Amino acid sequence: MAAKTDVAGATTKVNLTLKLDKDLVRRARVLAAEIGTSISALLAAKLEEDLERRNAYEEARKHALAVLAQESNLN
Repeated sequence: MAAKTDVAGATTKVNLTLKLDKDLVRRARVLAAEIGTSISALLAAKLEEDLERRNAYEEARKHALAVLAQESNLN
């Protein structure tokens, strides 16, 4: 899935407010600092990874079902 871009080709960003456990935020700050990024970038990357994995699963599932349907039609 491609990110939306504006006329100049820059990715459009949207602010999002989350309520997270205080300790989770503390640990996320530490992790983000250790890898030299922000919590926002860390969460965005993880969400993108999970969505890509879900999309790949759905594509593989559709393909497998199509193969099964084709094989059952051959018999």
